[in-house]
Amino acid sequence: MKLDREFYAKDATILAKDLLGKILVHEIDGFKISGKIVETEAYMGAIDKGAHTYNWKRTPRVEAMYGKPGISYVYFIYGMYYCFNVVAKEKEIPQAVLIRALEPLEGREEMSKNRFKKPFNNLTKREVINLTNGPSKLCNALKIDKTNNGEDLCENKLYILEGENEKFDVEASKRIGIDYAEEAKDYPWRFYVKGNPYVSKFRKNK
Repeated sequence: MKLDREFYAKDATILAKDLLGKILVHEIDGFKISGKIVETEAYMGAIDKGAHTYNWKRTPRVEAMYGKPGISYVYFIYGMYYCFNVVAKEKEIPQAVLIRALEPLEGREEMSKNRFKKPFNNLTKREVINLTNGPSKLCNALKIDKTNNGEDLCENKLYILEGENEKFDVEASKRIGIDYAEEAKDYPWRFYVKGNPYVSKFRKNK
């Protein structure tokens, strides 16, 4: 069952934890590609120096973050990579959750071709882990790009499903790659499934 609007209508720090174990799905080119969410980061908008919308910054690039909960915010970095986020809270309150890593489920053959241009069975063990163990890697594997920015995850072919309610431990750490964010770089707003091999980095607070 797809997650509904109400599920997303909460603070990003809460949503980031609640999304762990859920299933991200993209139906594209006649295929269904999916992965279990195992790592997330919360971005708390106007009060968060790590967020694109800190101090209520509003530009065409970040407009999706001001949308209703449960839409996608996809942005481009380094002139070559995409990152996929889920908008949280409520309309006009620009919070979002970055999906940092997935455990591949359905469509591994398509993921392999998207990422490495070769069949899944030809991947090395390292390449298997590298399919989706980072925010840009999972976008590449699932063919998520700028055309998905602002997409409604409650209605379209990019969506999130309930998981299997499995039991797992959640760990928290500082977020990654936001050293510019002054004190906000130390907020423990990165969450991941303890021990999952697809988590991008096992970095803990000092």
